Amino acid sequence: MKILLSITLATSLLTASSLREDAKNAGLSPIPASQTALLKLIDNPKNPLTKEKIALGKKLYFDPRLSKSELISCNTCHNLSEGGDDGLEASIGHKWTQNPHHLNAPTVYNAVFNDSQFWDGRAKDLEKQAQGPIQAHPEMAATKTHVVNVVTSMPAYVNSFQKAYGKDVKISFEKVTDTIGLFERTLVTPAPYDDFLNGQDNALSQAQKKGLKTFITLGCASCHTGVGLGGSMNAINITGTYKYMNVGDFKGDKNGLVKVPTLRNIAQTAPYFHNGKIWNLKTAIQEMGRIQLGVKINEEQTKSIETFLHALTGRKPLLNLPLLPESTQKTPKPELN
Repeated sequence: MKILLSITLATSLLTASSLREDAKNAGLSPIPASQTALLKLIDNPKNPLTKEKIALGKKLYFDPRLSKSELISCNTCHNLSEGGDDGLEASIGHKWTQNPHHLNAPTVYNAVFNDSQFWDGRAKDLEKQAQGPIQAHPEMAATKTHVVNVVTSMPAYVNSFQKAYGKDVKISFEKVTDTIGLFERTLVTPAPYDDFLNGQDNALSQAQKKGLKTFITLGCASCHTGVGLGGSMNAINITGTYKYMNVGDFKGDKNGLVKVPTLRNIAQTAPYFHNGKIWNLKTAIQEMGRIQLGVKINEEQTKSIETFLHALTGRKPLLNLPLLPESTQKTPKPELN
């Protein structure tokens, strides 16, 4: 009995080790278990993370007064209480305006691992990305001047900026969005998948391990790779045309490339694809197989991959709702037009 148990254990360890090697060879990498290693991965060398900057960025992220109507915050479309998105096909912004390109809001969780931001990859990092929605009229519809006037009208915000950046800090629009971006860098969600790749053999069930193997074997990891399982720019419609390609006018960047969405927390971020037209994982998996890999993913393979994808639901940072500074007589009034 002891011999049989030893053989079974050795086989199990070999299988787990072999699967980790397959994942590594496919370009898959875990979120580091070490906080020191993780910090190196998510930090901004030009504006290093500190607890004061992160706390300030968190308040700004949740503050709807940065928007023209003073009703919309970053958290409106990237809800941290759920999957880091808004659960809509196309986001709704100022004056109940739907995104004019029918674009789905990507999750902000783990966005730090993306090579670039926005579906067309036009922003190089989270700090640059934060500038876009605040100024976009269908979103927060604010101006740089409005944002600066809001922040500088409140002594508590001014004091927080001075504590974070020094007494001589100039509170500019860019400084505000840089601080929001720094907070967003901390929104990483290590999952059982990472625990497994980091050496915990039993972090995944046998069914999830089989799903990971299927995911790699079919070629899904050719695009959904790296720490983020996505985040790079890639072509769409390689072996077929996405069946909802005519919804919205988005066709990718100037080269027709589209940012590959992260698969982390994918079970919590429906609907899927750039225009949010697919609402369940089964259909999304099979459609990706058809248009990107040129394969018909059968029912068993689909179920296996979907089982694995649930192992990407991560442990979210514990976030208490921040208490925002009170407005003053100098704080700009809401504009609903």
